[in-house]
Amino acid sequence: HFAKFLKMAAAYKKEIGFQGQLLIEPKPLEPTKHQYDFDAGNVIGFLRTYGLDKDYKLNLEANHCTLAGHSFEHELTLASDSNLLGSIDANTGDTLLGWDTDQFNTDVKSLTLAMLVVVKQQGLGSGGFNFDAKLRRESTEPEDLFYAHIGSIDAFARGLRNAARLTEDRALDSLVEERYKSYKDGIGARIESGEATFAELEKWVLQQGEPQQRSAKQEKFEMILNNYTL
Repeated sequence: HFAKFLKMAAAYKKEIGFQGQLLIEPKPLEPTKHQYDFDAGNVIGFLRTYGLDKDYKLNLEANHCTLAGHSFEHELTLASDSNLLGSIDANTGDTLLGWDTDQFNTDVKSLTLAMLVVVKQQGLGSGGFNFDAKLRRESTEPEDLFYAHIGSIDAFARGLRNAARLTEDRALDSLVEERYKSYKDGIGARIESGEATFAELEKWVLQQGEPQQRSAKQEKFEMILNNYTL
């Protein structure tokens, strides 16, 4: 029934000639405990199942991402890789609390990773960044509104500049390519293309023996990210 409602909304959009992007915002545990829009993965699966992925994209909120048990950049990457990232609610939450606090986001490292996703997909199309955020309860003076908005937009701007430098320098891309280069040729390429079978893999292992273990170099990734964000 929810899918039928969304199909009616998409049809009405075409009927009135609306050119904007229809969006769904994943929102865990609100207002119910079993729902179709718990996180990006659930929404993507729902849209594809009911043939709605050409009409709708995702609006992702950092606070909802962490409430669903994921990082902001994870959900952005999942949606972007599915060509379904349409817009972003520019806030964050307290990860030690189990509810939606809608705080102004000033985490430059997290925003750098978020902006890497936006840069990679070359923007958000007709979407954008919405400051769905509010002051903390103890921030009671009018000037606090200025500090909050200026501080957060500066953090997003720094994240964007960091992401641009990381992209131009290929600082992380080169490490990722090295990590997965075994999928570019030989048996790895056949696995990647979907041509390999279990029988072929068994034969390969018996002939080649255990594959050489390669370090994921997690700490190197983290060090490089720090160098670009601190």
